[in-house]
Amino acid sequence: MTTKIVRWLKPLTRTVIAWGALLARPMTVGVRGAVFDGKGRVFLVRHTYLPGWYLPGGGVDPGETSQTAVIRELREEGNIEVEDRPELFGLYLNARLSRRDHVALYVIRRWRQPEPPRVPNREIVEAGFFPLDDLPAETTPATCRRLQEIGTGVQLDEIW
Repeated sequence: MTTKIVRWLKPLTRTVIAWGALLARPMTVGVRGAVFDGKGRVFLVRHTYLPGWYLPGGGVDPGETSQTAVIRELREEGNIEVEDRPELFGLYLNARLSRRDHVALYVIRRWRQPEPPRVPNREIVEAGFFPLDDLPAETTPATCRRLQEIGTGVQLDEIW
């Protein structure tokens, strides 16, 4: 009888520990897309809920791949339709948000924008393409670092 209970409790214990660890330390994944036009300009957005200019992006939904998420976010935030597979540039730890938050950065060079994004809306206040040597003054430091990395082709820092 004791052996049966132990055999039953072992898998249950592992499951409880796994769920407890997940609840205590959930990992989150986000995406950002660096979309460049034919003039070498990059697409940036300014959110209603955060100060500064950012590469468009957001969270990866349950059951969604990071590639699907970046394609969705670009469509939602910039009315940008990706025409070719986004190129994964790097995976970063977003330590400022959480020790368990990661951001996948994609580079997109083949895309189309049937019409400009409808801004302002409840999420995006402004959006547009900017020359790399003339970014808005409020562009976030992390965004500037990522654009520098993409420009050199070298991921300099694994922290977002």
